[in-house]
Amino acid sequence: MTPRLLVAGVGNIFLADDAFGPEVIRALEQRPLPPGARVHDYGIRGLDLAYDLLSGCATAVLVDAAPRGHRPGTLSLIEAAPPDGTVAPEAHGMDPAKVLALAAHLGDEPLPRILVLACEPGVLPGDDDLLPGLSAPVREAVDRAVDALHTLVPALLTDPAGPLPPLGCPVESGTPHPAALPGTAPGATEDR
Repeated sequence: MTPRLLVAGVGNIFLADDAFGPEVIRALEQRPLPPGARVHDYGIRGLDLAYDLLSGCATAVLVDAAPRGHRPGTLSLIEAAPPDGTVAPEAHGMDPAKVLALAAHLGDEPLPRILVLACEPGVLPGDDDLLPGLSAPVREAVDRAVDALHTLVPALLTDPAGPLPPLGCPVESGTPHPAALPGTAPGATEDR
């Protein structure tokens, strides 16, 4: 049976706060999510994620570090906008917008509802610089992200297209979409 929900850790463990997604997935090993949710660390394997988005799940939650203009360690929940064809698909790398464009390009069916649980990074080195380890504010956000997923995932398993439960962090769009690409929707002002 195909899991109804995918929780995907995204990021490079050698690029400081970009490792947020994989670290949250690792923390979920100690606090598993309910049955019906598949939890997987994709790291920088964008092609694997693109194919798994086409596996029939109703919802996918990408956990990633993403600059959104908040203070470091702030969590944001982003409801992604539907694909509009302006982002070119790319089979290499892990730019979420390009991975989702690739999934939309590869599949005949609509993508699942895509949410991004994002953490505002404090340290993101350049691609040529290696800096393993999270900054202190992002490290502290890992447990809050696990708590948020334990609130969010049961609600999405009950109603994949339903309203999002309050998580105490900025929600950057509120209208559910049947398919998605991360975008820059207007943000809420509450920081967590």
